[in-house]
Amino acid sequence: MPCGWRTGSATHGGVTLVAGSIHHIDITVSDLDRSTGFYDRVLPLLGFRRSQNVPEGPIWAGAHVELGLAAARPTSRHVHDRYAPGLHHLAFAAPDRAAVDHVHDRLVRLGIHILDAPADYPQYSAGYYAVFFADPDGIKLEYVFTPHWPT
Repeated sequence: MPCGWRTGSATHGGVTLVAGSIHHIDITVSDLDRSTGFYDRVLPLLGFRRSQNVPEGPIWAGAHVELGLAAARPTSRHVHDRYAPGLHHLAFAAPDRAAVDHVHDRLVRLGIHILDAPADYPQYSAGYYAVFFADPDGIKLEYVFTPHWPT
């Protein structure tokens, strides 16, 4: 193991941080105001709350991970391609199938672009049930319930 490598967990501010988990994810967006509005409407549906703004952009906190936005450089304005190196998609955990259906209904009412309506995906794991949708830059997002974790 690398020098300083630790396993286990530690508690900070009442939250247990576990080795092997993701601390935060930052997404680079082409229009920070437009994307902030989108994520302000969508992330609360997925169990996140707006926690703070930092110089790079807004941050939302979930149960065990934070998600932030940062503006793309003006010279880097290209369309997101999930099949190019980089992020393919980002999946958020749902507590049950009903939550997936409920979020899908809310996304439709908000006019969010749905890529794939809620469906079973047994090729991923038994009971895998998800809805797929896109953010304003075309980043694929998923809200998924799996009865067994890890899959």
